[in-house]
Amino acid sequence: MRPSLLLIWPSFLVACVLEMLVFAVLDPHSLHWLGHPLEISRQAVYTLAFFVFWGAIMTACGLTLFLLKPAAEVNAPRD
Repeated sequence: MRPSLLLIWPSFLVACVLEMLVFAVLDPHSLHWLGHPLEISRQAVYTLAFFVFWGAIMTACGLTLFLLKPAAEVNAPRD
């Protein structure tokens, strides 16, 4: 299986679940940034949050895949 699929697909699924859990208890209009209410639509907050969740989870998955490599493969000289 391609390493990119090992990153993108599981992180997408977990970001979907996290998005549902967070916004089941949080109203986007109640959010504040630096003491000021956010002046963007609910849909924009949902979209931005999803991509932040997806990126963070993809980073964690990528780090996991990197740490699973044997030391010899990571430290091997490149041609």
